[in-house]
Amino acid sequence: MESLKKNQDYQRVYQNGKSCAGPLLVLYALKKEDQEDTRAGISVSKKVGNSIVRHRLKRQLKEILRLHGHEIHGGYDLAVIARNRAKGRTYQELERALLHLAAVQNLLDQKQSGNSQQKHSTEAES
Repeated sequence: MESLKKNQDYQRVYQNGKSCAGPLLVLYALKKEDQEDTRAGISVSKKVGNSIVRHRLKRQLKEILRLHGHEIHGGYDLAVIARNRAKGRTYQELERALLHLAAVQNLLDQKQSGNSQQKHSTEAES
């Protein structure tokens, strides 16, 4: 999964994309007809915390997107915004929140997400 790099890409997603908000994260999604790959960008405001806290959140969210990127339909630009309440949350809580927002926006491939949930539950039982 590629990343959004330019400010104009973020602005386009914010202005034209659909948003879905939860207590920890906000997810903006914009369908791009001219691209096959999904691109994602992560934004963590200075209001959330100092640089250590912000970078930790970004690393966790980036890893969640890396592991679950194959479950997301292709051709989308995504912008993930961490809210203040995301500070200090566990990886599993962030993962659950992001996957929930992606499911609400119908971004997840049902076959892939079902296999992933099954895989994670068997790993947790071990």
